[in-house]
Amino acid sequence: MTHDSIIARCEANGLRMTDQRRVIARVLEGCADHPDVEEIYLRASKVDPKISLATVYRTVKLFEETSILERHEFGDGRARYEDADREHHDHLFDIQTGAVIEFCDPEIEALQERIAEKLGYELRGHKLELYGVPLKK
Repeated sequence: MTHDSIIARCEANGLRMTDQRRVIARVLEGCADHPDVEEIYLRASKVDPKISLATVYRTVKLFEETSILERHEFGDGRARYEDADREHHDHLFDIQTGAVIEFCDPEIEALQERIAEKLGYELRGHKLELYGVPLKK
């Protein structure tokens, strides 16, 4: 992982970076959550009121196709996005609130490696998504 800015990775991929694409890229870099396109649009339109929802849709699709963004489907009917150039982590999706909690557990990572090895494979990647509701306290 390079941890270059989204704009730098877009330019390295030969994407033409318009002012509106730069706004969208900066909004995405500032995300600590997993927004859908409508939420990205709301944040971007605060920076540039002339930006259209269609422009955000097209830009997010382009960023996804060039592996700048990673798309997640958590079963709530909304595609959500995050920067693809981040440290590995897994997700826990709260099916009551729609919250997405990121986590990394060394025991789970080691178990996945052992399972792959036992089955005769070298693990090159994985995606783990858990779905739950808060425990009653």
